[in-house]
Amino acid sequence: MNIKAWLEAARLRTLPLSVSGIFVGSFYAFSQGFINWWILSFALITTLGLQVLSNFANDYGDGIKGTDNEHRIGPQRAIQSGAITVAAMKKGIIITSLLTLASAITLIYLAFGKDDFATSLFFFFLGLAAIASAIKYTVGSSAYGYRGLGDVFVFIFFGLVSVLGCYFLFAKQIDTLIVLPAIAIGLLSVAVLNLNNMRDQVSDAMSGKNTMVVKMGPVKAKLYHYFIIVTALVLTLIFAILCSFKPVQYLFLAAYVPFLLHIKTVADNSVPKALDPELKKVALSTFLLSVLLCIVLQL
Repeated sequence: MNIKAWLEAARLRTLPLSVSGIFVGSFYAFSQGFINWWILSFALITTLGLQVLSNFANDYGDGIKGTDNEHRIGPQRAIQSGAITVAAMKKGIIITSLLTLASAITLIYLAFGKDDFATSLFFFFLGLAAIASAIKYTVGSSAYGYRGLGDVFVFIFFGLVSVLGCYFLFAKQIDTLIVLPAIAIGLLSVAVLNLNNMRDQVSDAMSGKNTMVVKMGPVKAKLYHYFIIVTALVLTLIFAILCSFKPVQYLFLAAYVPFLLHIKTVADNSVPKALDPELKKVALSTFLLSVLLCIVLQL
């Protein structure tokens, strides 16, 4: 087994972004006295599994459709380069799906035990939906990523489900204020996808992958990008105000600096390939924002 190829296919640089919502939902619950480190641990394992599954499925789907070709600007994918065969990647997707499902079932049991069957069943089907969503982004004839719906699913699963769902696992209720950072994390996750699609607009259009960027065009895609990032930052600030943060708790505003610098970089950009380093910057900036929020929520 080519371990290096599988690690590259897992796209480790995407993992911090995927757990940002889990941290925010969990530590907001912690700030209210709902503390359970086992739930946090398995929530992280499940989310990481979903992200790796999504990355494997993306590699597989784009690989067999020919979307990953010589025109693509980003890093060469595993199937595209031949480092991993189509059959091996398919097995990897199946194994990752089963392991992630096992982790999700364990998480549900830790949160609800044997008593609340209805809620457990709801979260079980939510887990199945998340796994299906991770796979169907690029796999199959009805892959939603090829119809411009990737942004919607990323917003739902990496924003709303990640933050609100995780908070509910601890508190067994929904706090209306947590909706604001849930939307913010969702929007910032969409920003990473949008940036990826801005980089790959030409090759995606040639391959029939009609992302939001392909549909909107480069000018509107930039405006859309500014809107989702600025909205996320504003909603996070409103959350802090409504939570009556003390002055020291506004430390999280330090994470706004790289986002503002990023917006300027995108505004000045005219070469799609130059956007590739920005993907990592936005992902890590979102992770930084979530970590700082976790810290200040405990002050």
